[in-house]
Amino acid sequence: MSRSDDRALIERFLEMMTAEAGAAGNTVVAYGTDLRLASEALDGGLGDAGAAELEKLGAAWSELSRATVARKSAALRRFFAFLADEGLRKDDPGAALPRPGSGRSLPKVLSVGDVDKLFEAVAERIARVPADPLDLRLAALIELLYGSGLRATELVSLPRNAIHPDRPFLILKGKGGRERLVPISDRARAAVALWREHVDAARPWLFPSGKAHLSRIRLYQMLKALAAAAGIPPDRVSPHVLRHAFATHLLEGGADLRALQTMLGHADIATTEIYTHVDSRRLVDLVNQRHPLGEALVDAKPRHA
Repeated sequence: MSRSDDRALIERFLEMMTAEAGAAGNTVVAYGTDLRLASEALDGGLGDAGAAELEKLGAAWSELSRATVARKSAALRRFFAFLADEGLRKDDPGAALPRPGSGRSLPKVLSVGDVDKLFEAVAERIARVPADPLDLRLAALIELLYGSGLRATELVSLPRNAIHPDRPFLILKGKGGRERLVPISDRARAAVALWREHVDAARPWLFPSGKAHLSRIRLYQMLKALAAAAGIPPDRVSPHVLRHAFATHLLEGGADLRALQTMLGHADIATTEIYTHVDSRRLVDLVNQRHPLGEALVDAKPRHA
């Protein structure tokens, strides 16, 4: 990968960081500096770096303080997780980076109750008479984010006729021409149909804005405003968080991890496992209830007189 490619990827990542929940200006600046220095150290090949390159990079940080190494590692791990989630590379080599501090924090999670609050806030808006077309647009965006787990970039750049009223799925083409099947719920298709009535048939995008389509940053802003209206701290809500909620709640409902990997478009199952964190108690319950030996194990417990 060339220096120009690295530069574009870093800017795209920093754009996400700026719009994402509560990323402080100083943090964005520090991450940008760390990523550019890492790119220079790897002769412009940061975006394509593998575990071996990152191990060498980590070794070069041996004389730095623990806090500095922790920050640099955090910046690069988040950068590679972003690239993997966006489909810009097949794997996430971040595990090869040093971890001088505590373990990796869990991603932000919205409960089903939190998501219900978001949808209630949307429902209140679209119930107003006359309905504001922008509220119909917001309803379609939320339904697709949470109902299908689309990435922000995939969502805002959907073609006008990508979603058909009579087809419960969408075929998306990612990096390298890889295609994946994305489920579209009845609710989402209905919401899109209502919004599309207000989209000029001559526009190529489902969510047009100006001369192009809705921007990722504007989508972040809309979600944060909706979160505030729903009584949820805005820094807890973003397109990425709703995508994570889609996967987490499906897994909690019994979905297969491999099926989720396909729907999310992850080349590596390890990336899916990060997005679908569930608490250990549920996993224990799952084994006890679903494992073929579960009943036998229960029967084998000693019985007290």
